[in-house]
Amino acid sequence: MFAVLEAKRAGLLGRQHWLANIIAGIVVGIVALPLAMAFAIASGVKPEQGLYTAIVAGIAVSLFGGSRIQIAGPTGAFIVILSGVVAQHGVDGLQIATLMAGVILLLFGLARMGAVIKFIPAPVILGFTAGIGVIIWVSQWKDFFGLPEVQGVHFHEKLWQLLQVLPQLDWTTTLLGIASLLLVVFTSRIPRMSRVPGPLCALVLITIVQAVFHFESVATIGSTFGEIPRGLPSFEWPAITLSRLVELIGPAFAIAMLGAIESLLSAVVADNMTGTRHNSNQELVGQGLANVLAPLFGGIAATGAIARTATNIRNGGNSPIAGVVHAILLILVLLFLAPLASNIPLATLAAILFVVAWNMSNLRHVARMVQRTPRADVVILLVTFFLTVFADLVVAVNIGVVLAMLHFMRRMAGSVVVHQQDTHSLQKELAQDGIVDVPQGVLVYVVEGPFFFAAADAFHKALSKAHADPKVLLIRLGHVPFVDATGLEALEEAIMTLQGRGIRVILVEANDRVRAKLQKMGLISKLGSDNFSSSLAEALAGL
Repeated sequence: MFAVLEAKRAGLLGRQHWLANIIAGIVVGIVALPLAMAFAIASGVKPEQGLYTAIVAGIAVSLFGGSRIQIAGPTGAFIVILSGVVAQHGVDGLQIATLMAGVILLLFGLARMGAVIKFIPAPVILGFTAGIGVIIWVSQWKDFFGLPEVQGVHFHEKLWQLLQVLPQLDWTTTLLGIASLLLVVFTSRIPRMSRVPGPLCALVLITIVQAVFHFESVATIGSTFGEIPRGLPSFEWPAITLSRLVELIGPAFAIAMLGAIESLLSAVVADNMTGTRHNSNQELVGQGLANVLAPLFGGIAATGAIARTATNIRNGGNSPIAGVVHAILLILVLLFLAPLASNIPLATLAAILFVVAWNMSNLRHVARMVQRTPRADVVILLVTFFLTVFADLVVAVNIGVVLAMLHFMRRMAGSVVVHQQDTHSLQKELAQDGIVDVPQGVLVYVVEGPFFFAAADAFHKALSKAHADPKVLLIRLGHVPFVDATGLEALEEAIMTLQGRGIRVILVEANDRVRAKLQKMGLISKLGSDNFSSSLAEALAGL
């Protein structure tokens, strides 16, 4: 159900809730203002495009998402992907990729993929978010220190060149950057200033300083991008061609996957803070709609913003009204205050992104995981981190997920137990069915756990421990919850091998799901109905 309809059903659109949500929306809008411009600039586009994104996505997700308290807009996690797309395909390529990503997200939501995406392992998420944090931090050195432009495709190349030109820093820019950073971090700790957003305080005060003194060596929004246009963006359909669609499918899928992960993480955080439950599939639909609309109005990729959503909740927001009000505030800024942004120093926006990068890196959580979690999870985290930093975010996430899957399969393989049932426990069990003893030359093996390829290996190892081949081998499948195609093929191969050695194989106690798979695979017909039984007692009675 749409967030706005869910809020209406919960009675949260009533007049008694308006004031709290309006106040929360204003606070979130104030927080979003500097962040939207900073994220846009870091992504390689103009600052106003970040504001356009926050407006369009903020309204779309608030009304049509799956969480009534989610705040959407441009986020730091996208910087690495978006800046790479802009560098390779241009701003128009980014907008086409974003539109495609929106369609992919819509399809994810309609296909009910929300629950699946939430299962991406924590080490992978921590690894790539920490890696993104490091990349953002280093990428802002140029603006924070007033360094000359550097070249380089890869992270290590840019880092090395930045270190080489670091002695050429502009002291005026650096001092403004340090002052901005101190204001961002410590404003909330000043008495009577705890509710004033640090980024806004830094933005206003340092901009006033630059407007008064006009430091010529300090790069500003005006000197770099020109004046932010006053007014709302116009609708513009991008020039889409088949060749552009083909070359941008990779970036589009990367944007969609990252957007889905971050938006659902943000929704989960919101649920934990409020005790609500979001609809993950509807959230993907809302995010898809936002990413389809944003580039049509000059915006870039958007997703659920954890920090802004948390700010919304802390200030009393409990319905989509807050998200819409936050967008309206940004509209008013564009209409009436846009020219004032010309004097905003890029060093101030870099300082804001320094703090964003620190929060994204989540170093305390990473350190705790490295110290306390199993070694395999630590390896997955570190591999994802280093691939994110030194290779590519998409490659990092893909390899991280594959490693996590392989680790999971290894653990599942360890959970499969195949053993010969000892005579004492077997006789005790059969005595209840009136069977005194097990016939000579009959062995009973028990399979416990999901039957996939690893079960066949465990089965062969268990059988090899027998001193001589039995005449009849009964395989108990009562503790097998499911069997996959690979497991079926492995089981069939093992049975054929045993039969080739003159051993009669009987499968017993398979549940309905496993029996249906055996039937579909044709294994029951190959064995013969007399070699398939619903109980151990029945199988022994037929010998």
